[in-house]
Amino acid sequence: MDPQLATSNSTILNSEVVVETTSNGHLHHNLISSSEEKGNGRRRTLFLAYKTLGVVFGGLVTSPLYVYPSMHLQSPTEDDYLGIYSIMFWTLTLIGVVKYACIALKADDQGEGGTFALYSLLCRNANVGLLPSKRTDSTSSFSHSSLYEATRKQSRLGNFFERSVIARRVLLFVSMLGMCMLIGDGILTPAISVLSAMDGLREPFPSVSKRITSKRYHFHVQFFGFTFFFFGSNVAALVEALSAIVLIVLFLMQKFGTSRVSFIFSPIMGAWTLTTPMVGIYSIIHHYPSIFKALSPHYIFRFFLRNGKEGWLLLGGTVLCITGSEALFADLGHFNRSSIQIAFLFTIYPSLVLTYAGQTAYLIKNPNDHDHGFYKFIPTAVYWPMFIIATLAAIVASQSLISATFSIIKQSVALDYFPRVKVVHTSPIKEGEVYCPEVNYILMVLCVAVILIFGDGKDIGNAFGVVVSLVMLITTMLLTLVMIIIWQTPLVLVGLYFFVFFGMEGVYVSAVFTKILEGGWIPFAISFILAFIMFGWFYGRQRKIEYEMNHKINLDRLGILLLDPDIQRVPGLCFFYSNIQDGVTPILGHYIKSMRSLHKVTVFTTLRYLLVPKVAKHERIVIHKLGLEGVYGCVIKYGYADSLNLEGDNFVSQVTDSLRALLQKSSSRLPIPMSMEEEMLELEQAKLAGVVHIRGKTRFHVGKNSGCFDKTMLAFYEVLHGNCRSALPALGIPLPQRIEVGMLYES
Repeated sequence: MDPQLATSNSTILNSEVVVETTSNGHLHHNLISSSEEKGNGRRRTLFLAYKTLGVVFGGLVTSPLYVYPSMHLQSPTEDDYLGIYSIMFWTLTLIGVVKYACIALKADDQGEGGTFALYSLLCRNANVGLLPSKRTDSTSSFSHSSLYEATRKQSRLGNFFERSVIARRVLLFVSMLGMCMLIGDGILTPAISVLSAMDGLREPFPSVSKRITSKRYHFHVQFFGFTFFFFGSNVAALVEALSAIVLIVLFLMQKFGTSRVSFIFSPIMGAWTLTTPMVGIYSIIHHYPSIFKALSPHYIFRFFLRNGKEGWLLLGGTVLCITGSEALFADLGHFNRSSIQIAFLFTIYPSLVLTYAGQTAYLIKNPNDHDHGFYKFIPTAVYWPMFIIATLAAIVASQSLISATFSIIKQSVALDYFPRVKVVHTSPIKEGEVYCPEVNYILMVLCVAVILIFGDGKDIGNAFGVVVSLVMLITTMLLTLVMIIIWQTPLVLVGLYFFVFFGMEGVYVSAVFTKILEGGWIPFAISFILAFIMFGWFYGRQRKIEYEMNHKINLDRLGILLLDPDIQRVPGLCFFYSNIQDGVTPILGHYIKSMRSLHKVTVFTTLRYLLVPKVAKHERIVIHKLGLEGVYGCVIKYGYADSLNLEGDNFVSQVTDSLRALLQKSSSRLPIPMSMEEEMLELEQAKLAGVVHIRGKTRFHVGKNSGCFDKTMLAFYEVLHGNCRSALPALGIPLPQRIEVGMLYES
C-alpha cells in the first residue's frame, strides 16, 4: 500500500492525523541467512500449494464426474473418442496452462485476481472508469502509475476509452457480466457436482433411477423442519432427492463459516487428485494402452471433418473439462502466484490428463457407456471407496464456489456495485471469510431448483457450459486490454494471444449458445439480471455523488451559516456522513435550515472505498481539522477485499482518540483561539452528552427534461435503494443513535 494514501488531497485541510490501529509498530529484523530464507520460502510455498487443492481447484479437478455424461453422443466410434480426448487435452493445455497459469496470474491487482480485479487494474492505470474521484484516489496508490503516465499517449485504445463514455459503460457492463457469470458458476457447480457424484448410486442400484410415469401421485419429505412436496408424474428420482438434501445441509452450515471444516478440504481433494489418475492408469493399461497417440492435434481435424456440425455441437459438453479454471485466477488473493502454479502444473493438470485418458480408454472399448462416463470405468474392487471420495470431493468443490460467491458479493457491496446486503465475518482471523445470509438462501433455492427441475446431468451441463465459456471469453477480452493499455505488449504478441484464445473460446461460445433453449438460458438470464442490477445500482450511486459534488457546501458557506444568530450549537457529538471528501454534502444545508442547529462537535465522515484490494490498517482512518470551531473531517478508507468491521462504540472510540492526538499534535487555527485543554474538554463533554450519526435519505426527482436512459436507470435505482439495507447498520451503529435526513435531488 502506498504511503500516499494516508495523505488526503483535499484542499480544505488545515491539519490531519492518521489513526494507528496496529498494536506494535516496531520493525523486527530476522538474522536469518539468505539460504535459510529461501528454504523457508520454498516450504511455505509448497504448503500453500497443498492448501490450494481444497480451495482453488475443487471445481476443475472434479470435472471428470460430468464431462462425458453431458455430451450428446450418438453411436460414437474409436476415432470419435480419440478426437474428443485430443480436444480436451489441448483445451486444458492452452487455456489452463498457457492462458491462466502463465499469463492471467501475472495480471493481478496487488495480489487479487479475477474479472473484477482486471477491471480495477484498468481503472487504476487508465481513465476508463466512470467516476473521476475514484480514479484519482486509486491511482495515487499504484506503484506503476508513473510508468503508465509516461506511456499513456502511446496507446490509442486507452485514449479511445478515455474519450468515449459509451465505451467505458460497455467495459463496466462486460466486467460486471463476468462477475455475475462467476456467481452463476456458484449456482451450477454445487448442483452438477453433487448430482454427478450421487449418480454413483445408479450403477449398483439401477432401480433408483427409474421414474414412475404411469399415474399421478405425490409424496412429501420432512427435513430440518421443512416439508418438501413432490407432485405429478415427473417425480424426481432418489438420486436427485438425495442430492438436494446434501445441498440443503451444505447451505445451512454456511453460517458457521468454512474455517471449522477447512482442515479436511485439502486431504479430501488430495485423495481425489491422486486416486482418479491411478484408476485412469489402470484403465489405460487394461483397455487401450495407445490412448496417448490422441495427443496429436491431427485427431482434432479428423474429428471435425468426420462429424461436421455434430462435432461442433459436442463442444458444448467438451468445454466442461476446463470448468473451474477461472477460480485458478479469481482465488489468487487467498494464496500467491507460485503456489497456484505449482499445484496446477504438477498435480491438477497431470491428474486431469490421466483421468480423462483412462475414461476415454474405457469408453473406446465400451462406447455406449458414455452416459455413465465416470463410475462405469471404476473397477468393482474400489467402487464404494471411490464413491465416498467423489461425494466428499463434490461437496468441497461446491463449498469453494459458494465461498467465492460470498467474496464477490462482499467486494461488490464494498464498492457500491451491488445493493447493500448483510455481510457477516465468520472468522476473527481471516477477514476474507464472509457469509451473506440473503445470498446464501437465494443460492440454496436456486441450486435445489436446478436439480429438481432439470434432474439430468446433460441439461445442467448445457447450462453450465454457457457460464464456463462466457467467463473465459470475457477474461480474454479484459486481458487483451491490460496487455495493450498497461503492459504495452508488442501488438504482434497481443494479436497472437487474442486470435488464438478469442477464436478458440469463441467457437466454444458459439457451440454452447445452441443449447440456450435446452437449459442454457437459465445461467445467462440470471447473470444478465444480476449485471443489470449491479450496473443500475452503480449508475444511481455515481449520479448521486456527481450531484453532491456539484452542489457541495464549502467551508466559507458553512461559516456563514454558523454565524447566523438563529443557528444554535447544541451539546453532543455528531457524525455527519457524506459521500464527498473535499467539501460538505448539500444535505447539511438542508439540515441546518430545517433544524436551526448543529452539534458542538461535528465530524463529517466519508467512507472511501478505493479500487485497491486492501488498505493498511494504520492508514484506514484519517482525521483533519476544517478550520471552524468544533468541526472536523474523517475519512475511512477501505479496499474491495477489506472488511468494514467498525462496531459503533469501537468506531467512536477510535475517532475520539485520534481527535485527541490531533489536538495535541497540531496548533490551533480557529477564528476564535481556544486552548488545547478547552478543545479537549469540549470533546469530552460532547461525547458524554450523547453521540448521534446522521446520514442523508435522498431520492431522485426525475424531471421532464431527463433523457430516457436516465429516467429508466434512476427509476430502477430507486426501487433497489428502497429495498436494500441501510449503510449505517454495516458500521454497527446502534439504532437509537441513527438519524436520517430526507432530501430530493434533481436528476
